[in-house]
Amino acid sequence: MKLIKSPMISRRSLTGLALAMAALLSVAATPLAAATDDDSFFTHLHTEKAMANVTVSPGRAGPVEIAIQLETTDETPLTAKAVSVTLVDTQSGRKLAPVEALRDGEDSWHVKVAQLTPGRWMLGLGISISEADHVSVESPILIK
Repeated sequence: MKLIKSPMISRRSLTGLALAMAALLSVAATPLAAATDDDSFFTHLHTEKAMANVTVSPGRAGPVEIAIQLETTDETPLTAKAVSVTLVDTQSGRKLAPVEALRDGEDSWHVKVAQLTPGRWMLGLGISISEADHVSVESPILIK
């Protein structure tokens, strides 16, 4: 029995393949630091001495709360002496006054920010591990 190839089937196969590739590429292009379904924004920051898991809630314009969990590079809790947060609007260059974070636990800190506008911001953390050991790290965040 001889099979006859239909041009219609070939076009459908190519169209399906193209759509599948487009879907795959759109998922692969999604940034790691992004707003999640509950409208929070998560990012992971790290240096040679410290790591921080940072959640901005909500990830949209208005008052926000920033939760910070500190870790060593071995992924164990990092007990810091102090943590400060700076925010700079990357488009306008407007810099908010640095805010001292409040300790929630051994490795957990939080900050409340009165008002963020939509756009890209540079989030900076100043982490005082000891009197003589300070770490600074920053990452862009997106506020909707």
